[in-house]
Amino acid sequence: MRKSRTKFLLPLLLVAAALSFTACPSKTNIAKINADPDRYMNKEVGVAGRVTDSYGVPFVGGAYEIDDGTGRIWILSQRSAPAKGSQVGVKGRVVVGPVFKGRTFGTALQESDRRVK
Repeated sequence: MRKSRTKFLLPLLLVAAALSFTACPSKTNIAKINADPDRYMNKEVGVAGRVTDSYGVPFVGGAYEIDDGTGRIWILSQRSAPAKGSQVGVKGRVVVGPVFKGRTFGTALQESDRRVK
């Protein structure tokens, strides 16, 4: 009886582990996103850093800029923005602004989740 339960549970646990790992966004540094924003466009990524600038609009959301030591990126949020100087981890989708003469303007991250330390 014990062997049959193990034969059933092991594949179930392997499938659950595989699904949990695929749900996690890839953590990358901001310099890589800024260097090649098309590669990350509409893909979910995770970044972490210190808030260097922060703007909020009550009941609407906010935007804040983070610096991870390799570069800076703006985060667009439907929640209030964290305070300047806060350490945050953010996951979201990369969105890109207009392109002019081969240069991209306005790369940002549309926040889907945030952790503040």
